Amino acid sequence: MSLKRLGLVALLSLASLPALAQQTQTIRIGVTPGPHAQILEAVKPIAAKKGLDIKIVEFSDYVVPNAALASGELEANSFQHQPYLDNQKADRGYKIETVATTVNFPIGVYSKKHKAFDALPNGATVAIPNDPTNGGRALLLLQDKGLLKLKDGVGFKPTIIDITENAKKLKFVEIDAAQAPRVLDDVDIAVINTNYATQAGLDPVKDALTRENPKGPYVNIIVVRSEDQDKPWVKTLVESYHTPEVKEFVEKTFKGAVLTSW
Repeated sequence: MSLKRLGLVALLSLASLPALAQQTQTIRIGVTPGPHAQILEAVKPIAAKKGLDIKIVEFSDYVVPNAALASGELEANSFQHQPYLDNQKADRGYKIETVATTVNFPIGVYSKKHKAFDALPNGATVAIPNDPTNGGRALLLLQDKGLLKLKDGVGFKPTIIDITENAKKLKFVEIDAAQAPRVLDDVDIAVINTNYATQAGLDPVKDALTRENPKGPYVNIIVVRSEDQDKPWVKTLVESYHTPEVKEFVEKTFKGAVLTSW
């Protein structure tokens, strides 16, 4: 090959470098520390092979990630469930949308007095969280499992005054969600969030009498700005998340405490 032709090949090769570089797109995803961040670390190498460079940005609360997304400081976030997002949008007017489901941290029913959910006696005392989101979530779980019925159209924030049928005449005690494990000696059952259960040494898989459906309303979600929801990188992100490799990572790492939705 002549020197002239070699030079031409070299020039063509160099000219192609910017095009190759442009194939990689960087996106910033807001998460809370713990499982959400860990799972996205597993997603990163899969997305990288598809030309998507993920930068994980951790937030210590649940309020800032949506504000940061709406303002353009993030391209996506992955930390919340749909009822929480709906409330945030209603309260703050954010133009952000769900593009995929991710994982669930099922709230569960625990007891030190009974070994089976069906063995709950008439007049049993039930501890549920006293905040609207978790308290409503607990009541919806109990309704789903057949222990009670709630008023039609009650949404995701029912309270005990919305109970229309209570065949076992259950007695409800409302407590701070974080304190639920501490009252297990004093009640028949307590509905406890997964994070508080594990902190108290409870195993959500072995110790819970029953738990939420992993594909229920409290499954977590990936959220982007409304204007971005149809962009190619969103599809790439979702495809990278919903892979057998990530599913396996979740199952091996969290051993059933965190459940995948796909």
